[in-house]
Amino acid sequence: MAKNGDGESGRLDDAARAGWLYYVAGNTQDQIAKKLGVSRQSAQRLVSLALSERLIKVRLDHPIARCMELAAMLRQRYDLRYCEVAPSDPASNSATLGIAQIAAAEMERWLRRADPVVIGIGTGRTMRAVADQVPQMECPQHRLVGLVGATKIDGSASFYDVIMRLSDTVRAPLYPMALPVLARTPGERDLLSSLPAIRNVLALVEQADATFVGVGSIGENSPLLKDGFISFDENEALRAAGAVGEITGWAFDGRGRLIEGLTNERVASAPLREATKRLMIGVAMGPARRGALRGALAGQLISGLVTDEATAEHLLRR
Repeated sequence: MAKNGDGESGRLDDAARAGWLYYVAGNTQDQIAKKLGVSRQSAQRLVSLALSERLIKVRLDHPIARCMELAAMLRQRYDLRYCEVAPSDPASNSATLGIAQIAAAEMERWLRRADPVVIGIGTGRTMRAVADQVPQMECPQHRLVGLVGATKIDGSASFYDVIMRLSDTVRAPLYPMALPVLARTPGERDLLSSLPAIRNVLALVEQADATFVGVGSIGENSPLLKDGFISFDENEALRAAGAVGEITGWAFDGRGRLIEGLTNERVASAPLREATKRLMIGVAMGPARRGALRGALAGQLISGLVTDEATAEHLLRR
């Protein structure tokens, strides 16, 4: 055990050791207390600290039968290439619990490949949660490419930029979309997209072997509105035009059709279109995103899905 003088760093070291003994080595808290020379209560607190400080990342590897059944039905109903369903916690208000871990596990499988692959990455809260679950790796043979930028029109950056964080975690070369999410005008968007560096990134997006994106809603709590990418009036105009969701800034209706005009005229992210010939995994759950997911699935804007039980059951209703 670290002495008191070692401070916070020493306590985290102790927590990491306790977490490893509990989650990896399978020790009981009594056994951990004995091995670390502390009381059982201290051992319990250290294990809890390891989890709360994300020193230990827990994934459920056992496939729950109902989740497997729902995933199979979703694959058949929506002609998906990939689908996984996480258990639902009725008492939780989290929009990422379970699905972030599953999506991270799938991303890790791609990153573990020996042969080089290109992985497309979206942005936002859900994708940030996914990136936080990916373990430290060394993947110099792969390339990460951003589908969307992370800045606003005024040049300020979003807190939920993902690709830089992920690249640092897995040590893979990255190709960020160095553009704002929305340009000021359609002409500015076209001009920015014509730059050689951006054309190279857009070409790499087309080569992506697998792409991971969040599926956001267009409503009162639209992520685009909350994060300051669009104004209240722009959000209301999208809703009036029938928009129910967005992927990388592209707004679409309940049938998965892109909204004509409005903010879509200025979106500077990679083009959004049917994903029937490529693996585009949408990661989303919760009541607020059900309409957006239905639209994305109806329009085949995604060809893969990670969601939870409650959302899966909703998507399977007629």
